[in-house]
Amino acid sequence: MRVLNDRAALELLLHNGPMTRAELAAETSLSKVTASQMVERLEARGLVTVVGSRPGGRGPNATVYSVVPGYAYVVGVDVGPRTVTAALADLTGSVCGRVRIDTGDGDDPVQVVHRAVFDVVEAADVPQDRIRRIVCGTPGLVEPDSGDLGFSWELPSWHHGLRAALTEDLKRPVVFENDVNLAAVAEHRDGAAGGVDDFVYVWFSRGLGVGVILNGRLHRGATGGAGEIGYLPVPGGPLPSGSVARRAKGSFQQLAGADIVRNLARDYGFDRVNGAKAVKAAVAAGAEGEAFLDELASRMALGVASVSVVLDPGLVVLGGAVGYAGGEALATRVAAQVGKLAPVRPRVVVGTVPEDPVMRGAMFVGLDAVREEIFDEEA
Repeated sequence: MRVLNDRAALELLLHNGPMTRAELAAETSLSKVTASQMVERLEARGLVTVVGSRPGGRGPNATVYSVVPGYAYVVGVDVGPRTVTAALADLTGSVCGRVRIDTGDGDDPVQVVHRAVFDVVEAADVPQDRIRRIVCGTPGLVEPDSGDLGFSWELPSWHHGLRAALTEDLKRPVVFENDVNLAAVAEHRDGAAGGVDDFVYVWFSRGLGVGVILNGRLHRGATGGAGEIGYLPVPGGPLPSGSVARRAKGSFQQLAGADIVRNLARDYGFDRVNGAKAVKAAVAAGAEGEAFLDELASRMALGVASVSVVLDPGLVVLGGAVGYAGGEALATRVAAQVGKLAPVRPRVVVGTVPEDPVMRGAMFVGLDAVREEIFDEEA
C-alpha cells in the first residue's frame, strides 16, 4: 500500500506539475498525514524536492514540491539507413539534448550507437551514471521473445545479437523497438490518437508499416511482424513469384513507397527531390494538385482498407514523411476511398507529431520502464 501511494503521488506530480501536500492528499483521497509521509519518503529518495511555497488561508504558506528532473534520464535513438539521431530526456520527459550522426552501410552499429549516446549525454552535460535506459527505434522486425533485431532490409549491418553487444558496451539496458511502433506510441501519448486505445497508425515513407494499438497496448504479433504492410499483396502491385526474400520489396511497397510516390508525382508535373516534398507541393498547388492527390489516395487506401477490415479500428492515423506532408487534404481523400473499398469506415486523420515521432516514442517507452523500475526498487 505504501508503494502504491508513493507511485500515485509521483504520477500526480509528473502529470500536474508542482503540488502541495494538501493538494496531493485531496487528489489521492488520503489523509494529510499519509500524504505528508508519502512526500517525506519521496524526498528522502531524492525523487522530489521543495520548489517554493504557495499562499494559503490562515497560517504559514504551503510548501510546494516537484519531481527532481535529474533523478534519472533515458536516451531515445532513431536509427535510419543514413543517419542516427539521439535525444536525452529527464524523468519528467523534458528533452535536454539532441544529436544527429551521419552513417554509412559499413559503420559498426555498436560504435554508432555508442557515439550517439555519449555525444548527447556530453552535450546535455548530465552525469553518465544517471542514464537508466536506451531505446533504439529501427526499421524491420524485433523478436518479441529475445527483444533482438530480427532483420531490417534498410540496415544490412544491423544483426542478431546486437542488443546484447550494445548492453555490454553501454553498461545499461538497451531496448529495440520497431520504428513505426514507436511513432504510433508518440501519436497515442502526445498526438492525434490521444485518448483512443484502439487505433492504427499507418506509416508512408521510404518503407511502409502499421503500428497497431489495441486496448492501449502495442500489438507486435507472434514474431514481431505485425504491421509489415509493405508485403501486403494488393491489386496493381507486382506479386512475388516463389518464396519472398526478406530484402525484396513487397507488393504494396512497390505501389505506394516514397520512391514510387516521387515518380508518380513527376507524371503529374510535381518533380521534387522526394515523395514527401512532391506531396506537399501538390497540396499547396490547390486544384492543380488534386488529380495527383486523388491517385495517391486511391493507392494508399488499398493498404488502409485491408488493415481496417481485419482490425476494424475506430481511428486511422496517417504518418511517415508522405502521410504528414499530405495533411488533411490527403487524409480526407484516403477516408473517402476506404469507404468505397470496404464496409468499415474508420475516421482517418493526419498525425500531429511530425517532428521526430520515432524518437519521441522511444523516450516515452524508456520513461515508462524507468518509472516502473523506481517503484520495483522501493518494493
